[in-house]
Amino acid sequence: MTLNVAVVGSGPAGFYTADALLKAEDPQVAVDVIDRLPTPWGLVRLGVAPDHENIKAVSRAFEKTAARSGFRFFGNVEVGSTVSHEELLAIYDAVVYTVGAQTDRRLGVPGEDLPGSWPATAFVAWYNGHPDFQGLDFDLDCERVVVIGNGNVAIDCARMLALTEAELAPTDTIDEAADAIAASPVREILMLGRRGPVQAAFTPPELKERGELAGAEPVVASADLELDAASRAELEADRERAHRNFDLLHEYAAREPAGKPRKIILRFLVSPVAILGEERVEAVEIVRNELVVEGGRIVARPTGETETIPCGLVLRSVGYQGVALPGVPFDERRGVIPNSGGRVDGAERTYAAGWIKRGPSGVIGTNKKDATETVELLLADARDGKLARVDSTQSLEALLAAKGAAYVEYAGWQAIDAVERAAGEPRGRPRVKLAAWDELLRAGRPN
Repeated sequence: MTLNVAVVGSGPAGFYTADALLKAEDPQVAVDVIDRLPTPWGLVRLGVAPDHENIKAVSRAFEKTAARSGFRFFGNVEVGSTVSHEELLAIYDAVVYTVGAQTDRRLGVPGEDLPGSWPATAFVAWYNGHPDFQGLDFDLDCERVVVIGNGNVAIDCARMLALTEAELAPTDTIDEAADAIAASPVREILMLGRRGPVQAAFTPPELKERGELAGAEPVVASADLELDAASRAELEADRERAHRNFDLLHEYAAREPAGKPRKIILRFLVSPVAILGEERVEAVEIVRNELVVEGGRIVARPTGETETIPCGLVLRSVGYQGVALPGVPFDERRGVIPNSGGRVDGAERTYAAGWIKRGPSGVIGTNKKDATETVELLLADARDGKLARVDSTQSLEALLAAKGAAYVEYAGWQAIDAVERAAGEPRGRPRVKLAAWDELLRAGRPN
């Protein structure tokens, strides 16, 4: 007898989960992957920077998963509004949530919600063509942008703002964003990190790209690279990421100005205490930090020394945050579905994988091991008779038909993909994305 499993979320964690399930032999599994968007791949499509096309190549592995017997895709189906968790449990033997972390963490400082202060997640979604974010008005008519944070999302935002028209042209950045970035008078993109250069969360490849841009140069103050004893010890212990980052930062600090029109300035040991302005963002007030060791960890502590930095746009990039789903347990403090190795605590036949399971950490490939762990538990539960077989003639497609809910099948996604690629080919681009809901649904459901 075939085990029927719903996987909610079609990003990397969802596809790695589906792949592991479909490869199972005891029991055999059929998988329906459900997503609220008409398109699959999650952050691979809508989060990876458009100039990082090589990273998006992982989607080829996902296409192979989708071609496996027993795989189906239901796009434009949202758990909570279109179908409920309880309705899924009535149809499937098990449900796995792989919905990621869909919103941003807050700074918790005055002025955070002023016009011109944006979560970096919204900016990323906008330039990547997410249909929920196309009505936003990112005013790039300013000379300085402040990016708060020093992880890879922050560094992606800073780099995107620094790209020239020629660098943007071969990417799948939506036209509105590419035109706005190329025409912007921005001269300085200032990145702020609350801890020191050794603790920076960005990775060496992304940092290295800073020094290879056609129209922007990296700026690092040598004084910011002076280390306390604890940071020196941490640097010595980390011979890979931190050491390579630190070497690159030293190289940038030693460079002579090249006269490029834009500068990406990296500052460390500073935190925002307020975003200032009357009707919109006018400046950011920051405080200087010092590093102290508390409980075996190096943490930033404010010194009381403040500074005001004029700017016209603020992008807040201090982490992603999971969002609760109706009817599914949720840990508000951690922003995850509470679970034990992937089994959801306090919910029958319910599992989790990816960021909604462990929090926003790791790279795309990290989700493969994470999904495998969850799937192994699910299959073990099935073999142990812990997944009560569903005796129901109901199917998801019948339920959606009864509700009058239109969904996009995988063939519909392939139709969207073909339209986008065909539009991109004459322009030397991988695709021109359909970025409006009506365009996506019209292409994905042509009849």
